[in-house]
Amino acid sequence: MQWSTAVPNLVIGLREGLEAGLVVTILLAAARRSAPDGTRRPTAPVWLGALAAVTCAGAFAAVLTVSDSVLSSNGQEALGGLLSVLAVGLITAMVVWMRRASASLAGELRGKVAAASLAGPAALAAAAFLAVGREGLETALFLWTAARASGSSTGPLVGAAVGLLGAVALCTLLFRRAIRWNVGAFLTRTAVLLVVIAAGVLAYGLGDLQDAGWVPGHAWVAFDLTSRVDASAWWVGLVSGLTDLSPRMTVLQVTAWAVYLVLALRALAVAGRTPAPQPPEPAAPTVEPVATHGGEGRRRGDALTARLASRPWRTAGVVVLVPALAAVALVQLLPRSSAAASTLEVTDTRCAQDLSAPSAGTQVFQVTNSSSKIVEVDLDDASGGIVAEIETLAPGTTAPMSATLGDGTYTVECLPAGGDPMSSAPVQVTGSTGGATATAALAVRPISVHDLEGPDDAYQTYASGQLSQLAAQVATLQVDLRRGDLVAARRDWLPAQLTWERVGASYDSFGDLGTAVDGLPDGLPRGVDDPGFTGLHRLEHGLFHGQSAAQLAPVADQLAEDVAAVQRHLGDDDLAGDPTQLPVRAHENLEDALRDHLTGLDDEGGGAQYAMTAADVDVTRTVLSDLAPLLDARRPHLVTTAQTQLDQLDSALAATRAGDGTWTAPADVPWAQQQAVRASLGAVLETLSSVPDLLEVPPGS
Repeated sequence: MQWSTAVPNLVIGLREGLEAGLVVTILLAAARRSAPDGTRRPTAPVWLGALAAVTCAGAFAAVLTVSDSVLSSNGQEALGGLLSVLAVGLITAMVVWMRRASASLAGELRGKVAAASLAGPAALAAAAFLAVGREGLETALFLWTAARASGSSTGPLVGAAVGLLGAVALCTLLFRRAIRWNVGAFLTRTAVLLVVIAAGVLAYGLGDLQDAGWVPGHAWVAFDLTSRVDASAWWVGLVSGLTDLSPRMTVLQVTAWAVYLVLALRALAVAGRTPAPQPPEPAAPTVEPVATHGGEGRRRGDALTARLASRPWRTAGVVVLVPALAAVALVQLLPRSSAAASTLEVTDTRCAQDLSAPSAGTQVFQVTNSSSKIVEVDLDDASGGIVAEIETLAPGTTAPMSATLGDGTYTVECLPAGGDPMSSAPVQVTGSTGGATATAALAVRPISVHDLEGPDDAYQTYASGQLSQLAAQVATLQVDLRRGDLVAARRDWLPAQLTWERVGASYDSFGDLGTAVDGLPDGLPRGVDDPGFTGLHRLEHGLFHGQSAAQLAPVADQLAEDVAAVQRHLGDDDLAGDPTQLPVRAHENLEDALRDHLTGLDDEGGGAQYAMTAADVDVTRTVLSDLAPLLDARRPHLVTTAQTQLDQLDSALAATRAGDGTWTAPADVPWAQQQAVRASLGAVLETLSSVPDLLEVPPGS
């Protein structure tokens, strides 16, 4: 067990358990003082209400766990992602509310208990059930999602148990007045820790939704350190365990983590400065009964509650059994696999040696990691396609892996962090009733860096030729400006800009060197007048905003040097040397056109958005051709479909040209033609969006 995975759930269990325990403590104390004649009210209704809430929360967690295990891999990721986002929302609202209302919580609860006690024991039990039930359900959901995010089960369970037991002990001591403790300060400090943990759970949940295909951006990787750090190292486990951050995260995950952290901490700070509304003093109770329409029903409820409270042990057994039986009944209604779950084990030297030939249909494999390293487990078909996977399985833990199997041969592959891959013996599945086709559609054939090196070399050769042409065009611009011929410079600027577009450096994928050639003034302190605004768009701004040739000649000279720097470093990983970025480039070139060109974001006066989009179509065709053999083996007809859609986009763009063949600024193009361009671009982008996923190299390979 890794203690780093236990600490977050320990904090959650202690914090949330203490909140629920304080509610029970206040309810008990208030109930004893609330009798109008000064006698001590029985506290059994409070205990029964709290016990019912706890058992309902436990049943809820059990249903979550079982339902997750019977879903497909995509279903598990979607469920985990949705519940993670929901848990973060609930826990954030709870800590902010507790921060704002902590000063008046006791008085508010005492007032409600006083009113409930006058209404009878049934209302008192309901008050306890609702107060504890809210905390219990939030705690169960957040503990479940945090444990799932850590990729472990033992550590989070131990941490949660220790935290909850600690909360019970502290609340008992507080109730007996054995200790004095500034609970408000404790809740404030742990709220910050809880927000940090929630930020990691949110990032993990969004990653699950991206893996399931519910949220875009799965291939937009912010950083990938899997090849540089050992995932089994103690410090990696400590950081990932405490924060739920991983060595590989997408742009959406990093953005959501940072934005949530800032906003949640800000909300906590504001809540701490906002005075909590003081609850009104409860009115003096009157002993005379007040006739109400529901008086008879309430008296019956009170009589039933009093009768149940007089038999506490029997009632407690019923309170525990009813939610448990309800959970069992609900679990029985969940869809079942066509065969019993199989148990697979991964050790330091063997991978699923206990795999036996399963039946066709939906299967659930319970995979146990008995090794000393974090392991990725894949179920591959005969073509090498991944039918199901567990991306992260921590040592000493077990996780379900669901798959729909058709006729064919299957192998389990184990990829330990920092170790050599291992495989099980192949097994044959027969007896399919049409599942083979479905399985083939779900399987994704894995790919390696070596597979992408050839296409990337071809792309670099193509890009090098475009850069040579660009260098010559920039030299022509230099001559125009030295002669003071601004008309010629405006004419020669567009071919140079289009050549750079055909290089395919979308989304600033060439780093600072690419920004120097094609950067925009957005975000610079002085905007278009900032010295950091250089390159082709700087020339465009000057040429179409009345600047002189003398002002622009130094810009062209600097551009020539920057293009030469890109040529020298083209093979660097930060530019075009990383083969794993080529599939991303197949989609992002046109996505960048949609973001920058068609919105006018990068228009500095030349009105060349449609011309630049057409150039992006050219480079997209080139990249698709380089990747075609790999794509055809994984998704037949995708390349053909995309090329047809690119033809349609080219036709829509050509229709925007003027009668003499010159490009027209989008603002001067009829609305119907603008919509035709957008529709064609959207269609091809939808087709190309699957390319990065189909050709994604597994982390660490």
